[in-house]
Amino acid sequence: MPREVSDAEGITWTCIQAFSGLGNDAVKTDAARVDGTGDQVHVVCTPSGGAKSVRLELTDDWETSLSDDDLMQAIRSQLAEEMSAS
Repeated sequence: MPREVSDAEGITWTCIQAFSGLGNDAVKTDAARVDGTGDQVHVVCTPSGGAKSVRLELTDDWETSLSDDDLMQAIRSQLAEEMSAS
């Protein structure tokens, strides 16, 4: 299920676990896992307005355990990392 958070600029980010639409098959569930970790999954966050999506690595309970502020901080950190890499 997607989760939405908004930043200070009024951009709404829609975040969803990668491969979540593939079902509950064990192989498909493993596709979302971050290699080498037992409890992290890939999460894709897409902003309103068509800007670039970001891919995060979060704990598998991110939907319930991560606060909106912490999720926004993860998005900001990933954006900053991608900007410095280019």
